[in-house]
Amino acid sequence: MNEPIVARHWLAVIAPKAAPALATSTVLILARIWNANGAEHSVGNAALMVVLATGAAAAGAFASAGRRGDSVIAGTAFTASGGLALAGVSGYADGISLPLLLWALATAIAYGLAARYWRTDRRDSVAYERRAIERREEHAHVERVEALRAGAQIEVARSGAAYAESLATALIARAALPGFDPAALAKAGLPELTTTKTDDQ
Repeated sequence: MNEPIVARHWLAVIAPKAAPALATSTVLILARIWNANGAEHSVGNAALMVVLATGAAAAGAFASAGRRGDSVIAGTAFTASGGLALAGVSGYADGISLPLLLWALATAIAYGLAARYWRTDRRDSVAYERRAIERREEHAHVERVEALRAGAQIEVARSGAAYAESLATALIARAALPGFDPAALAKAGLPELTTTKTDDQ
């Protein structure tokens, strides 16, 4: 079985790996733009970000604590909470040192969480490829066996046809011999062929 080879574009390969850094960098950049536009030392803006971050964290805790905790919803809520906290601190702080420190921590945590899902996804992909290879090998084996069986049947049929043709040629040649006497063959103890019955009549 020949399967098409699909070559993925290098951007499609790199994009998932760069997504956590792009997300945290985007939050940091937007927060610093917000800082430059009046969020620095704004108690109201800081309080809003604290409330939003706390609400997102509470939603994540509630989603993960349920009987059938949904890890996707919980992870999304905790990610939103961390992003809001990073944005709040980056927007409120004076200098760039604390926002950069929080950005580095948030990026490291994001990659730590993403690595877990990447390992799971890679494990599932390897298991799927292994099962697909096993199925392909099994189907290829069945096809080879059936091809050999069909080839053997064709060869047997071809041999039988060649034998029948040779026998018919021999019978015609024997009947055309001068002095051929079917009765003499029967008296000699040789088996009488069905074609000799027409000669006796």
